[in-house]
Amino acid sequence: MAATAEVENKSFFILYKPKDIVSGDFYYAISHKATNSPNELFYMCTADCTGHGVPGAFMSMLGISYLNESIIEKNIIHPGEILDNMRTGIIASLNPEGSEEESKDGMDCVLCSYDFANMKMEYAAANNPLWLYRNGTLTEYKADKMPVGKYGELEPFKTNSIDLQKGDIVYTFTDGYADQFGGPKGKKFKYKQLEDVIKSIAHEPMDSQKQKLNTAFENWKGELEQIDDVCVIAVKI
Repeated sequence: MAATAEVENKSFFILYKPKDIVSGDFYYAISHKATNSPNELFYMCTADCTGHGVPGAFMSMLGISYLNESIIEKNIIHPGEILDNMRTGIIASLNPEGSEEESKDGMDCVLCSYDFANMKMEYAAANNPLWLYRNGTLTEYKADKMPVGKYGELEPFKTNSIDLQKGDIVYTFTDGYADQFGGPKGKKFKYKQLEDVIKSIAHEPMDSQKQKLNTAFENWKGELEQIDDVCVIAVKI
């Protein structure tokens, strides 16, 4: 499931490999100028919903719906506040009044807000981190350790700010790539190996990066079954 928008004059790739015909991973992209914002902002969300297949696709539809509500209808600007609003809506949708069982379904995600005019980015992250490649170094920006959904005592999501530089590449992803079993011993790919692959290809054109990431995944998986939906997105500034 995906809502897309063009990133004008920017370079990017989306590696999107659903496990089934429909997916619990989704990506969302939109350019929007809120009524209370001086600049048009470009929002990009990379999300991993509870489950895959049809249940995951249902959660993806909810996620896209509440992203549209938050950004377009309510003109909420900051990513942390957008995730807060999404969480409120998702919990209410899955736990209507009178329901006997409490649903804790939700999603892990990274939501970025790019202000290309001022070379700034804000992001909020639920469980999944964000990686920034700059001048040969890959830096991890941590996530809040909670999903967009019912989870213990609810705290607001943090909005974090990053000053961007020309040539930066922002990588966001779900856990399906790193969690895939394969290789000579049938073990998980893991994030450390994903870091190594990205660092080895980050200097290449975006289409080439996408192709090599896909090849590395398929070679690792081999004849084994794909265990989860896969989504890796990169945006080059």
